[in-house]
Parts: sequence; structure tokens; C-alpha cells
Amino acid sequence: MGSKRQLQVGEVIKRNFGIVLQQEGSYVHDAKALVTVTDVKMSPDLGIAKIYLSVYNVVDKQSVILELEENYARLRQLLGQRVRKHLRRVPDIAFYLDDTLDEMYRLNNLFDHLGDKKEE
Repeated sequence: MGSKRQLQVGEVIKRNFGIVLQQEGSYVHDAKALVTVTDVKMSPDLGIAKIYLSVYNVVDKQSVILELEENYARLRQLLGQRVRKHLRRVPDIAFYLDDTLDEMYRLNNLFDHLGDKKEE
């Protein structure tokens, strides 16, 4: 949990980076992949934004993250253009894969199979 300002800046980054991915995402990563921003954690000095992304419709999710990292400069520039009226300085960004939803589906599947085995 961060300070109020960290949470505010994180929300600004989350909202605007999501828009950047909608507009430019197909140029950066595989067009079939659906990438969404699930969370943004800001460092205490607001210099680094850790952006957590969920990736759907692709088997190799890490490759999408690597493609985003290859286009780091362009994505940061586009983000900067969107947040320049809200932030004095555009933070450095780091991408992380958020596999929470995948883990939830895996656990639900396991629990469903446990119920099947007990009935037999």
C-alpha cells in the first residue's frame, strides 16, 4: 500500500497506458493478443511505475511482454504525451505479467475435478 499520491499517480498511469495499448497495441505486439493493465505500483519517489499486464488469447504470454519491452521508448513517449498535463515527470516503466486470472482458472479447474473424484 502506498501513499495517497502514489495511488493517484498509479491510477493516472493505469488509465492512460490502457488507452495507449488500445490505440498502439496491435503495432507493438501480436494482433491476436489482448493485453490489459491490471495494476500499477509506483515507487515512493514516483520515478518508477511497475505496470502489471494480463495477456489473453496467446499461449506464450511472456513473448508479448518482451515485445512491449522492445518498444519501451515508443510506449513511454506515447504515455508521456497523454500524462504531460497531469505529471511533472514521466516515470520509468517496467512491465510485469499478472497471471492472477490464469491461476484462478487453474484452481477452479482443480476444485471441479476434486468434486468429480469424490462422487465416484
